[in-house]
Amino acid sequence: MKRKIEYKKSTGNVFADLDIPNPEEALAKAEVARQIRKIIRRKKLTQTQAAKILKIDQPKVSLLLRGYLTNFSLERLLRFLNDLGQDVFITIAPSPRKRHGCTRIGEVPSKTRIAALGK
Repeated sequence: MKRKIEYKKSTGNVFADLDIPNPEEALAKAEVARQIRKIIRRKKLTQTQAAKILKIDQPKVSLLLRGYLTNFSLERLLRFLNDLGQDVFITIAPSPRKRHGCTRIGEVPSKTRIAALGK
C-alpha cells in the first residue's frame, strides 16, 4: 500500500516557506553573501586577507562565509562587493505589468527574480 506524502508547494523563497521574519530581505542578503563568497574563492583570498579588504575582523568573515548574516545589513553587504572590486548597479524601472515590483540580485545578464523588497 502506497502512503501519500504530504507537501506544500514552495513560494520560491525558502525563508518565506520557513516563516523567517522579513523573508525578502533574508533572501536578498543570502544572494549577496553568496556572491561575496564566490568572489573571495575566485580571488583565492584567505579569510585574513578578505578581512583586511572588507575592513572587518577574520571571525566576522568566517560568519559571513558560513551564512550567519544577522549582523550584516544589506547595505553593508553591497559595500563589501565594492570593496572586492565589484560594481553594483541599482536600476529603477516601472514593472512591466500592473503588479508589485521586484528587486533582482545576481550576475549580469541574470533575469532571475531573487527578492521582492518593501512589500
